Amino acid sequence: MDSQELWEKIDYYFKEFVLFKIQDVGITISHLVVAAVAVLCSLVASRLIRSALQKHLFSKLDVDQGLQYALLRFIHYVIVIIGFYIGLKTVNIPLGAIIGLFAVIGVGIGFGLQNLTSNFISGVILLLERPVKVGDRLEVNEVWGDVKRISLRTTLIETPDNIAIIVPNSKLLENEVINYSYGDPKIRLRIPVGIAYGSDCEKATQILINVAKRHERVLNNPAPKVWFREFGDSSLNFLLLCWIPTSTIKFDVVSELNYAIDREFRDNQIEIPFPQRDLHLRSAEDVIRFRRE
Repeated sequence: MDSQELWEKIDYYFKEFVLFKIQDVGITISHLVVAAVAVLCSLVASRLIRSALQKHLFSKLDVDQGLQYALLRFIHYVIVIIGFYIGLKTVNIPLGAIIGLFAVIGVGIGFGLQNLTSNFISGVILLLERPVKVGDRLEVNEVWGDVKRISLRTTLIETPDNIAIIVPNSKLLENEVINYSYGDPKIRLRIPVGIAYGSDCEKATQILINVAKRHERVLNNPAPKVWFREFGDSSLNFLLLCWIPTSTIKFDVVSELNYAIDREFRDNQIEIPFPQRDLHLRSAEDVIRFRRE
């Protein structure tokens, strides 16, 4: 077989050999290549457009990080869908065939892909309504973390311990989720403090307020304050209330305030008591008399 015959054979298998048919439309290797190129071009175009928008538009407008992510994801999906449609039209696949394909997929969804569909729809809702967005600090099942990525099926949450938690999108809509970044990012800390009975309550209150005011990361407005909560079993229980600008520094600030409170109480002879129990002893004669009675 000479080179000309070889090229003719390659040309035949590439352009004319029908791999399969969709509604009487024969699909050849060339059709698949053209469709793949169209989708690939849409992916490249999506990447270039999103990069240009992020560098030249969003950076100048100072758009919120979460809103940027949502807009860029939607632009990506729209461009890919357009590329997919162009690829199908290029190979002359009728639209009715695509609708029929989606009908078949719908039947499959009805039988076994309910969870996938639920997570997909939840992902769309998250991107549209934005109750949770990239950069938010969440608490899910008593686990803290920052939202790093929201895809159409799952959301990636990264904890302060650098542990990645992959949460199905439907869980974020169906279950209770605490979003510390929703709306106003500042939060109020509630630090319990107990002092011994007989201590100067007014002095302890002023020390707690001064400690909070001196901390560089505690906000002055609203001003820190102290609540006298209760007469406990072993201590007089107070609650220091103060505001910080963001939840991401919560544990650091609580630790620093506790160190400062302990130091100030020691300097001012205010005791933080141990748990106490009163033990009443009876003499042996009292016990014998009690048993006889």
